[in-house]
Amino acid sequence: MPTTHEPAGSHGHDQAARHDPVYDHLHASDEFAALRKAYRGFVLPATVAFLSWYLLYVLMSNYATDFMAIQVVGNINVALVFGLLQFATTFLIAWLYSRYSNKHLDPGARALDQRYRAERAEVR
Repeated sequence: MPTTHEPAGSHGHDQAARHDPVYDHLHASDEFAALRKAYRGFVLPATVAFLSWYLLYVLMSNYATDFMAIQVVGNINVALVFGLLQFATTFLIAWLYSRYSNKHLDPGARALDQRYRAERAEVR
């Protein structure tokens, strides 16, 4: 029985056959591959770096309790500083990604979007 997302008589596995062929052409282009490579060039290293940093925080909280308990100023200890740095790191990565995206990703994405719109207009 068809769901509300599928027209009568269609099946979920037919979705690939119904999508826009212009997208297939753009997906196979060198420009799309370059855009995907540029995206992964930032995201994968940033993800690995952040997860490593977070794992270090968790491991030190569990196994280096004496170090994490060192008082830095008043009641603020190393563990609290590390925890707050997790937030700072998150915002730093978001800011860096925004700058990277504006410079390296957005121009290519805009160009691909323009090509898509031009090719769609030709098909119609």
